[in-house]
Amino acid sequence: MEKGDYFDELLRSPRTVFSFKEIALLWNDSGTKAARVRVDYYIKTGKLIRLRQGLYAKDKEYNHLELATKIFTPSYITFETVLLQAGITFQYYGKEFFLASYLTREVKIDGMTYTFKKIKDSVLTSSLGIKHENFYSIATPERAFLDTIYRSKSYHFDNMGALNWDMVFTILPIYQNDAMKTTVTEYHDHYKSTL
Repeated sequence: MEKGDYFDELLRSPRTVFSFKEIALLWNDSGTKAARVRVDYYIKTGKLIRLRQGLYAKDKEYNHLELATKIFTPSYITFETVLLQAGITFQYYGKEFFLASYLTREVKIDGMTYTFKKIKDSVLTSSLGIKHENFYSIATPERAFLDTIYRSKSYHFDNMGALNWDMVFTILPIYQNDAMKTTVTEYHDHYKSTL
């Protein structure tokens, strides 16, 4: 690759956020010192933005959801972020995204808050009810509903009519939790009683 081609290669990529490892792979570089020097140069000249150690954006118009799932991997967008988008809850959280991960942390980057909630590994790594799009993973409304119950047994949902209940009961077994099955059944029975 020619000297000027490295940055052009980043610009051609449809990604808006890169880890250092992704940049090195894009450049067919194994993460050598030369790649680090190149990245540092692009940061100093304003061509790349360092969002956090090891994470970079092409410009300020980066996709926050794409960044969210790169902070800690594996992780996926779920909980209130998805529930609000699906109209299941109406509580607005402003500049905060909620994710499932292998740890519980709150990370602030560029005025946004990324809240990670721990989920057991067998659930975290199950692809049931997870969509992969635009370089990030996001739960379906049904998976987000179940993730929320898994973390909080008495949560208030504003509109359970937006759920596909068949899908809820298809995903439920990945949690391997009898108490949760009872809770979900109670939510379902309550929903049916309001029809």
